[in-house]
Amino acid sequence: MVEFGKGDFLPMLKARLYDFTLFFTAVAVAFGLGALTIDNNIFFIALFIYWLFSSLYNHLRITAKNGTLKFDYGISYSLSFGIFAGPLGLFIFETIFRFTVYFSRKSSKTADDDEFWDTFYNIGAHVLIYSIGYFLFQLGYPLVESIPFGFWILMCILAVTTTLISYTFLSTAFYILGEIKSLQEAIKFSKESNNWLDLGKTAFTNGLLLLLLEEQRWEMVVGLFILNYLVSRSFQSKSQSIQNKIERDKFEQMAYTDFLTGIPNRAYMDKKMFELNHTGEKVGIVVADIDKFKLINDSYNHAVGDRVIQHFAHTLKSFLSEDDYVFRSGGEEFTLILRNKSFSENIDLVEKIRQGVELSSVEVDYQSEKHAVSITSSFGLYYFKVNQYTSMEKGYIFADQLLLQSKELGKNKVTFKDELSRNVPVNAM
Repeated sequence: MVEFGKGDFLPMLKARLYDFTLFFTAVAVAFGLGALTIDNNIFFIALFIYWLFSSLYNHLRITAKNGTLKFDYGISYSLSFGIFAGPLGLFIFETIFRFTVYFSRKSSKTADDDEFWDTFYNIGAHVLIYSIGYFLFQLGYPLVESIPFGFWILMCILAVTTTLISYTFLSTAFYILGEIKSLQEAIKFSKESNNWLDLGKTAFTNGLLLLLLEEQRWEMVVGLFILNYLVSRSFQSKSQSIQNKIERDKFEQMAYTDFLTGIPNRAYMDKKMFELNHTGEKVGIVVADIDKFKLINDSYNHAVGDRVIQHFAHTLKSFLSEDDYVFRSGGEEFTLILRNKSFSENIDLVEKIRQGVELSSVEVDYQSEKHAVSITSSFGLYYFKVNQYTSMEKGYIFADQLLLQSKELGKNKVTFKDELSRNVPVNAM
C-alpha cells in the first residue's frame, strides 16, 4: 500500500494521466488494426486456457519495492498470446485477466488503495509492450526462419526487448511520482529487478506455447501450463522454507548472542551445558573475570568499560580452538568450556590466556584523547568428567568458587582443581 500526502496530489494526477494515456493508446492500437488474426473458436479456446492459468499463477507473483511503491512481476505469457492472437486479441485477454486479478484482490482484501486505477496501467502497458513484440515477430521471423534455432534466437531477443520496454514504462511512472530522479537510478532499478534466468524462462516458455498454439495442441498447452505452475509452486515453497529457516536462525542467533561482545550469552551457555550433560566427556570449566573492573568504570566511564569488556572477550576467544566455547555469563564475567584436553593441557592453556590478557592493552577514547588501558584477570578452573560425579551446572558453580579463591589470593591468578584425582587439593598459579 502506498500512502500520499497533500503535497503528492500533482504527481499522482500526472501518474493517472500517464496510466490513461497508455490505456487509450492501447485501445487505439488494438481496435485500429482491425479484427482478430485467428479464427474466433480457436481464439476463445486459447483465451480461456491463458486466462485460467494466468489467474492461477497470479498468487505466485513476486512483489518488489522501489522506494514507497511496490510492483508485481513474474513470468508473463502475454508475449506468446500477443504474437498468436494479435493486438486486439491481446487487449481482450489483458482486460479480462487484469480485472480478474483486481476483483480477486478486492474480494480477498489484499488490493491497494489505487488497485483499480493501476489496472488500467497494467492493461495499457502490457498491450503496448506485447503488441510491439507482435510486430517485431512479424518482421523478424522471415529473417531468421532459415537459420538453425532462428525461432528461439528471435524469442530470446523479443523477451529482452519487451522486458526493457516494460521497465521503461515502469521507470517513467516512478519518475513522474518522484521515486526515480535520474537515468542512472532508472538503469539501476532495471538491473536490480531482472536476471538472465527469468528472461530465459520467459523466452522459452512463450516460445513453446506459441508453437503449440499454432498447431492447436491444446492438451500440450495445458500440460505446459500445469508443469510451469507446479515448478513455480515448488520453487516458491522451497524458497519460503529457506527464508523461514534463515529468519528463525537469525532470531535464534540474536537471542543467544551478547549484544556488546558478539559472543554467545548466558542463555546459550545454559543450552550448551544441557547438551553436554549427555556426553559424559572430560571438560574443563573456567570462570574468568576482569580484576578491579569497577575502578576502570570509576576512573574513566562506562563506554571505556564496555571497550575493555570487548577487548577481554576477544582475547579469550583468540586462544580457543573450534571445539571450545566462550560465553559472557554476566557483567565482566566470562565462562569457558574447554574440551578434548587433558587436565595439564587445560592448566597450560588458561595460564597462557592469563598472560595474554596481562601483556595486552586496549586503546580507548577518553576526554578527546587516546589512552592505553591494561588489565589483569583471575580464573577458576574445574576439570571433571561430565555426570560421573558432577553435572555441567555444578561444575560451573565449583569453577566460580575457584575464581573467588583466585581473587582472595591477590588476583591475576589461576586456581584449579582436578575432580578425576580426588585426592589432589586445590592449587593456584
